[in-house]
Amino acid sequence: MFDAVVFDWDGTLADSRRVVVASFQKALSEVDCEISDTFIEQRIGIGSAETFREILRSSKTSFDEALIKRLVKLKVRNEIEMSRGINLFDGALQLLQSLQGKIKLGLASMNDRAVIEHLLKVMSVKRFFSVVVTADDVARSKPDPEIFLKCAGELKSSPERCVVVEDSVFGVEAAKTAKMKCIAVLTGVHSKEMLEKAGPDLIVDSLTEKKEILNFVFG
Repeated sequence: MFDAVVFDWDGTLADSRRVVVASFQKALSEVDCEISDTFIEQRIGIGSAETFREILRSSKTSFDEALIKRLVKLKVRNEIEMSRGINLFDGALQLLQSLQGKIKLGLASMNDRAVIEHLLKVMSVKRFFSVVVTADDVARSKPDPEIFLKCAGELKSSPERCVVVEDSVFGVEAAKTAKMKCIAVLTGVHSKEMLEKAGPDLIVDSLTEKKEILNFVFG
């Protein structure tokens, strides 16, 4: 029997891909660095700082951690300014409402806390989560399991009694390494074939498949 469900945010609950990519690109324009949108999309989920490091390495742009911090700050500001372009996926609110009060709910996102707190507030969904863990709270990014293990600890749940809902290969790998069950949802950038290789316990097309998700969680 599970006693906690831990959700990812970008690509899982929130349809944020376009805004996330635009916020990175606007920050990169400040340092005259060019990279494809696809490069950024494929790294949504590993955290802003690590994404910037990979972009700058790929573009052979020299950098130090002071520059990374500056770029992250710019990206956060950009994403908050563009946040009206972010919406919950169909079925997200209904699923959260069906789980609320029946099981503990946590959010574990490698996005930055300022962005997540802003979006949870403006979308009126903060009330669903008793624990929110972000990139600011961990030292290592997905696929390292740190963020999920920290969330489980704050929820006072053992990893084996947690179900993670994720859209990325990095997230599924992190959940499985943490010894948690994982539901993969096909609303992110990673294909079904890519996600299957990461070994989720259930794959759904979207959160509108509420019956299948609830059946898995409550057995």
